[in-house]
Amino acid sequence: MSNLHTLAFEIGTEEIPAFDLHRATAQLARLVPDALDAVRIPHGEVAVHTTPRRLVAIVEDVAESTEALEETFRGPSAKIAFDAEGNPTKAAVGFARGKGVDVGALEVREEKGVEYVFATRRVEARDAAELLPEVLEGVIAGIAWPKSCRWGSTSEYFSRPVRWIVAMLDERVVPVRFAGLEAGNLTRGHRFLSPGPHEVPTARALLDVLEGAHVVTSEQARERAIREGVARIEEECGARAELPEKTLLEVVNLCEQPTVLVGAFDEEFLQVPEEIIVDAMLMHQRYFPLYDENGKLTNRFIVVSNGDPACAATIADGNERVVRARLSDAKFFYEEDLKRPLEAYVERLDEVVFQESLGTMRAKAERITALARHLAADAGLSAADAAVAERAAHLAKADLVTSAVVEFTSVQGVMGSYYAAACGEGDKVACAIADHYRPRFAGDALPASAAGRIVAMADKLDTICGLIAAGQGPTGSSDPFALRRSALGILSMLLDEGLPLRVGLVRAIDAALASYAAQGVAFDAQAVREEVADFFIARAKVLLRDEGRAPDTIDAVLAAGVREPVEFASRVRALDAAREGDPDAFADLATAFARANNLRDASLGAEVDEGLLSEVERALSCAVAQAESRVGSALAADDYPSALAELAGLRKPVDAFFEGVMVMDEDRALRENRLRLLNRFVAVFEGVADFGKMAKGAR
Repeated sequence: MSNLHTLAFEIGTEEIPAFDLHRATAQLARLVPDALDAVRIPHGEVAVHTTPRRLVAIVEDVAESTEALEETFRGPSAKIAFDAEGNPTKAAVGFARGKGVDVGALEVREEKGVEYVFATRRVEARDAAELLPEVLEGVIAGIAWPKSCRWGSTSEYFSRPVRWIVAMLDERVVPVRFAGLEAGNLTRGHRFLSPGPHEVPTARALLDVLEGAHVVTSEQARERAIREGVARIEEECGARAELPEKTLLEVVNLCEQPTVLVGAFDEEFLQVPEEIIVDAMLMHQRYFPLYDENGKLTNRFIVVSNGDPACAATIADGNERVVRARLSDAKFFYEEDLKRPLEAYVERLDEVVFQESLGTMRAKAERITALARHLAADAGLSAADAAVAERAAHLAKADLVTSAVVEFTSVQGVMGSYYAAACGEGDKVACAIADHYRPRFAGDALPASAAGRIVAMADKLDTICGLIAAGQGPTGSSDPFALRRSALGILSMLLDEGLPLRVGLVRAIDAALASYAAQGVAFDAQAVREEVADFFIARAKVLLRDEGRAPDTIDAVLAAGVREPVEFASRVRALDAAREGDPDAFADLATAFARANNLRDASLGAEVDEGLLSEVERALSCAVAQAESRVGSALAADDYPSALAELAGLRKPVDAFFEGVMVMDEDRALRENRLRLLNRFVAVFEGVADFGKMAKGAR
């Protein structure tokens, strides 16, 4: 008989929510080997299989017994462990107790010329089968769920009620107990096609028994079957399906044996905006819509069934009835909403609370409108574009109280654009309304127009300022209102070179906070202003680090007091480019700056007596004067590469200065004049970055 065995462990449950199941799959792959390792049971590969009704772990090459263990621990020195008479002290007794040995078993050994007491603890090998019940019970309890429930008369919790447990070491049942159940060798199959119970003769047979009972135990295998079925239907229909990753993952974990079917709905429903139809099918029913070769939505859709393939026609018909009902509702809501102009819904925004201390969505709409007006003026938009932005901001939230959006929440903004176009607001206003939630996630498209970006910035900035003022800003890893995502969206728009909007973010923050103050919201304006500005700079730092920018470059620009994210990013990029372009010259310049900065005495000012200057001093003074003017002009024009080029031109004269003169001359007049010159030299750099922070990192 082999000394290595196979362990099969199955937790059978009521249907577990799809995303919870996906997370539990990853947990189980870690928990099982960790639990076996903790009690020193040697084992081989651990394979995890899950379906909505079960969590399965198969462990290969499980040893018959644990590994014997001998551990040696060094304790206190012998002089501390024993008194003058050789009796053990409290230190020795405590050490022995802590290591689980008798104090008389302590040994004295010499190590590096010092005598210490040592404790040797031996743990004998144990039968693995004896330890497995406790190990596997710990695995069940160790799975973390977002939400758990308790059932029956026991106190144990799990995601859903546990209905059976299989735990087998080869052909032997491991007596695992949980929630009033004891493990056996009986499993369950597919709920409809082969419910069981089914006997499992050995641990190795568990997966075969499940497959024979119409259970596809692997997430990957179920996804593969779904994709193959979708490809078959696409070929048959001459259409293309979209399989959003999140929805596909959910569907994969909603079935144990997926069957891919095609359904259809009446073409009259295609008169309803496409986004509502897709929302009704994809978000509400987990159906995948089909598109024609031109990317236009068709009246067909894909259903992934967990039922009997022999009843495919009946299943498809039932799903078509569900879609028909949902789309009938959508069509009714859409047509009812169209009976009133979008402007008429603005007043009803008073019915929707934005945030308890920040007022209603009507108040938010008023703030967004005012902020959009400010941003449009600051960006220098034309009168026509500014009017579009202001009108779109006024109407942007109106669709929140329409029947269609109340029922299909994911189409907010999009429906507002349809309603705006229908009531004659114009295509530009409609597009700006549709775009004002963008970008919704990393990599999402930015608003297409300047007006759309103005409204999107106004909406996101109003939310960030308001929630931080209300004490609801992000903390650590917690960001329940996704303010970091909103901030990154604003930064993406500000930094986009394709459609640049030159607006001052700090001025916009002031305008946003002023709107809150005007509505009577109480907060510490200065403190909130600084917190919001710091919040954006922190997000900008993340973006720049993700680009691969050097941390010391980022710190150097921050030390110059830059508060505008666009200016901050431009300076960091220019500084990094200068460093990469000529690293040796840059390192010399940073070192020269650090040397000058260490010697300077700000209390002396920067008024240099030209009459006391030597030739090399005069050369540096002229170079500094020229750089002051040119660097100032470059910074005013946001031309940071030119500003850095001017600073680079100071390298030779400052090198010559340090080589040719003794700064700390005994003559006080000469010494102080040279220090004033260095003060002036350093001041030219300070407007760009603190090069002292880069001296150590410069190459």
